[in-house]
Amino acid sequence: MPITRRQFIARTLGGGLGLGALAGGAGAMQAYAPAQLNVHRAALAGLTRPVRVAVLSDLHFGPLIGVSQVRGWISKALAARPDLILLVGDLLDASYSSRPADDDGAAASELTANEAAQPWENADLSAFLGELGRLRAPLGVYGTWGNHDYGSFARMAHEAGGNWRTDWPRFRASLFAELGRRNIHILREKGVLLRPDLYLGGVDDLWWGQPDPARALADAPVDAARLLMSHNPDVLMNLGADVLPPESGLMVSGHTHGGQVRLPFYGAPVVPSEYGQRFAQGWVAGQHGTRGFVSRGLGVSGVPLRSLCPSEVVLLDLRPPG
Repeated sequence: MPITRRQFIARTLGGGLGLGALAGGAGAMQAYAPAQLNVHRAALAGLTRPVRVAVLSDLHFGPLIGVSQVRGWISKALAARPDLILLVGDLLDASYSSRPADDDGAAASELTANEAAQPWENADLSAFLGELGRLRAPLGVYGTWGNHDYGSFARMAHEAGGNWRTDWPRFRASLFAELGRRNIHILREKGVLLRPDLYLGGVDDLWWGQPDPARALADAPVDAARLLMSHNPDVLMNLGADVLPPESGLMVSGHTHGGQVRLPFYGAPVVPSEYGQRFAQGWVAGQHGTRGFVSRGLGVSGVPLRSLCPSEVVLLDLRPPG
């Protein structure tokens, strides 16, 4: 039976391997080391001119990641002067929506976010949103939700009990509105034409939403390049070439953290993907030849450790073929 990242870390820390490889602060030092800026180049049919895309994934702002770390990541991304910035999920990793539910459990639509209650009163979270608000790019800043975002919306079991809240959509709607006020646009089964030669779509989280790539890319021009944001890379496996053509399409993901803990000559003992190492990090492909890129992410989840798996801001340098 596969084990989770938390189970692996717990077992490892209980034995000599953990004491030798992760104890002594080595894993923590790697977890909080400055993020790398990793540039990757690829040709993308449909483009008529180059585009530089900065990818920030898995920030996990919360108990293990503070504003100072986020500030450094934002500054590093801005210094690269990208044309487009993508936030591919797991922005939050904290129960900021833990106040009691309304009596009627009323849900708020993202389309009526101004009518939603505003639960985001935590001072640290306000500072976090302020840092995200610094992000600017000529083609815009876009994002999508991840599974830990849904945990922060109280979509998962409430920390004080075991029941799911019925009013969790109002928290999602509120954060949607707060990000929108900072010109960060969350795409759920939606798309936008960024340039005549470039279309961007985004889908909801695989675990807690109902991702529909075909719907997200439905309005893409036939001859334009296509980018798709999906927090979870497993969406790529069965994605058809008619939706995301191998030559002109690319899906960008995070979620796996590259395993977060990797061992010499072995790799990551745990990758939170149904397909294991196949979608751990870097350039990947689905079974129909569809292309994807999986970021190792920036923050940490479960435990404040990274081993041989440094955090990264990704810069995708995409160019026309030839």
